[in-house]
Amino acid sequence: MSKMIEIVDILEDRLTKLILNYENLVAENLSLKENLKQVEHKVAQNNTEIEVLKKQYESVKFSNSLLGSDENKRDTKLKINTLIREIDYCIAQLSD
Repeated sequence: MSKMIEIVDILEDRLTKLILNYENLVAENLSLKENLKQVEHKVAQNNTEIEVLKKQYESVKFSNSLLGSDENKRDTKLKINTLIREIDYCIAQLSD
């Protein structure tokens, strides 16, 4: 009978350790999920900031071209032609 009690005690100890390990893993998983949410939010903010900076860069590049910079003259001419076509299209729509 004492052998049976020993086995039950060993089983109880192992089960206690297993439950403790499980609870630690659940807590760690929750922490990692929260960390992941924070990182995803930061990535989204960075992507938004990158898009804003790209638009600002294009505006500055366009402005420099208008001010006489030789670097982006071709791009500026294409942009102006596109704007002129859009204005002509709007005028045509208003004329109808």
